Amino acid sequence: MQSIALEKIRSATLGSKFENQIWLVGGAVRDELLGRTNSADLDLVTELDAGELVQTLVNQGVVLGEPQVYPRFGTAMVRIESSQVEIVRARKESYRDDSRKPDTSPATLLEDATRRDFTVNTLLRNLHTEDLLDLLGTGRSDLEAKILRTPLDPKATFFDDPLRMLRAVRFKWKLDFEFSEGLDEAIKEEAHRLEVVSEERIREEFEKILLGPNPDLALNDLMDLGLLKQFLPEFVAMKGVDQGHFHHLDVWDHTLLVLKNAKTDDLIVALACLFHDIAKPVTRSIDAEGATRFFTHEGIGAEMARKILLRMKFSHSLVEDVTLLVKNHMRLGSWSKPTTSAARRLIRDMGEHLDQLFALVVADVASLRPGVKVMDLEPIRALIEEVRAITPASQLESPLSGSEIIAEIGIEPGPAVGKWKAWLTELVIEGEIDVGDKEGALSRLRKKRVELAD
Repeated sequence: MQSIALEKIRSATLGSKFENQIWLVGGAVRDELLGRTNSADLDLVTELDAGELVQTLVNQGVVLGEPQVYPRFGTAMVRIESSQVEIVRARKESYRDDSRKPDTSPATLLEDATRRDFTVNTLLRNLHTEDLLDLLGTGRSDLEAKILRTPLDPKATFFDDPLRMLRAVRFKWKLDFEFSEGLDEAIKEEAHRLEVVSEERIREEFEKILLGPNPDLALNDLMDLGLLKQFLPEFVAMKGVDQGHFHHLDVWDHTLLVLKNAKTDDLIVALACLFHDIAKPVTRSIDAEGATRFFTHEGIGAEMARKILLRMKFSHSLVEDVTLLVKNHMRLGSWSKPTTSAARRLIRDMGEHLDQLFALVVADVASLRPGVKVMDLEPIRALIEEVRAITPASQLESPLSGSEIIAEIGIEPGPAVGKWKAWLTELVIEGEIDVGDKEGALSRLRKKRVELAD
């Protein structure tokens, strides 16, 4: 246990009633035994009063800031050094059919182990003696066999806390484990229980799946196990939708391949990969020559993505970033020949998200049918980088402010001013006015007013 936070807790409780009564549990113990890097998030359990333990740590000056205490559940969250530490009193839980918030009561460490999600997460490491406990007798062997097993009958474990079904998929691909016999069937039978879980909790778990290893395989499991349709039913319609000559996969499998090819730890890019073709099932058509078309799927898809992501309680800023990428993911494909003005327009429209758009488009192109002719992105990328170095997005704007336009042509403040600014901005993008050239802008403005007056 090499952690500054744990060492501080150990030192602060030596000689107290908590000596030898505090146990590290969960992912930190599991990952240590697997030889994996430990997370900064730590979980501690004790059969004594968790609130009293927290107060002891506060009195010893170990805790940074105010602890968050939840008396109903016998838990507390504290920050020590760079670690977030959850301290829990060993407890039993019981659940009502319509809620995932349990009624709790104090319990032994063994009883506490049975209410956890998987046996590999029940192993205990004593904070003071470093003794390892496997109270269920199966945690260590399941860890060595790379088996994901629930402490109780899986249906009971998943009924009590339905979010564990998403965690099962995440851990399977994060740890490269296999499900124990019958676990997948239990998930299929209890998948409907996700309806009692808040959107925020589902979103947090879903983000970890998207940014974890093998997100494509994990998402396919979510689909096959009936979990995805509980919170993203729109994706079910993507299965079996043929895409025509340029694709060798249906919309769903193509989407998974794009996500795989992106190899990204950027949540915005990952979500854009997932949503970029969301509207293909509702826009699919066959033209007179028998070719498959998906007209306007990028625009409709952007609106679908916005609605779905807001429903899942993603932040408004992230939603706007993702929908911007989805809306523009076909844009480069329309460039028959890269031009400076087109590059400027793209730089202006995408701003700081231009590199993310390229990440999405590169992954999308790499997922087309092998052997088909695809656009060469390198000349486009080179031109954009050249133009961006000279004229960054912040400079691609009208050289004249609204007040300067009003003073020159004598109009009242209002929407018309914005239209004149947009017109001048287009002239900058087209290269007809130099960046920041006020005199050139005034000259064009005067000329345009004369033309309109005639």
